[in-house]
Amino acid sequence: MPITIVLVHGAFADASSWAPVTRGLLDKGYAVRVPAGYNRSLIGDSDSIRQFIEQIDGPVVVAGHSYGGAVAGIAGMAENVVGLVCVSGYVPAEGETIGQLQGRFPDSPLAPNLVFTPVMTQEGQITDVSVKIDEFPDLFARGLDPALAEVLAVSQRPLASVVFEEPAPVSAWTSKPSWGIVSAADRTINPDVERFGYERAQFRDVVELDAPHLAMQTHASDVIGVIGSAATAVG
Repeated sequence: MPITIVLVHGAFADASSWAPVTRGLLDKGYAVRVPAGYNRSLIGDSDSIRQFIEQIDGPVVVAGHSYGGAVAGIAGMAENVVGLVCVSGYVPAEGETIGQLQGRFPDSPLAPNLVFTPVMTQEGQITDVSVKIDEFPDLFARGLDPALAEVLAVSQRPLASVVFEEPAPVSAWTSKPSWGIVSAADRTINPDVERFGYERAQFRDVVELDAPHLAMQTHASDVIGVIGSAATAVG
């Protein structure tokens, strides 16, 4: 049975952040699914993606970008997941929070440019985190066409602050074949956070790109190549 590739987006973005890679994988004949994440809770988001994956008939390779890496590491415990790819992302160990992982290294330039907004929900007050609109193009969307970066800045999807405090209950990264892409020019996540997580989880292969955070946009062919290699290896 052919492999389906599931692409998981990260914070301050949506499924369209994967668009160039989605198009490229479809053109190569892969079955691709790009579900929407809620960016509300690491556990809740992961449960949602896992349920999505479990409804797919056949083996799945999951690729997670940024915060989506942490989500993929939990959702990837679904029985039909046979491999994972992390792009510019977080790989927390079992029992570790994203905040703890990130705290091992100096902050990226993004940290002082975050906006914290109280929001009332049915469950009570939470705090949404977003990026200063004027700083978004340089910090999050560097390397993209300025007109597109501006659109992404004003349409960003906030992340609930609680996700930084939730321990990862499991880590599929250490139990299933995994591949990683380090964005060496990342200004959103310190690239050393990416390197450390990949090395600690003993990824099969790690590729370093001279890429900003949205490597799927600026280096789509390289990302497609890594995902394709993973799919071939586990298929």
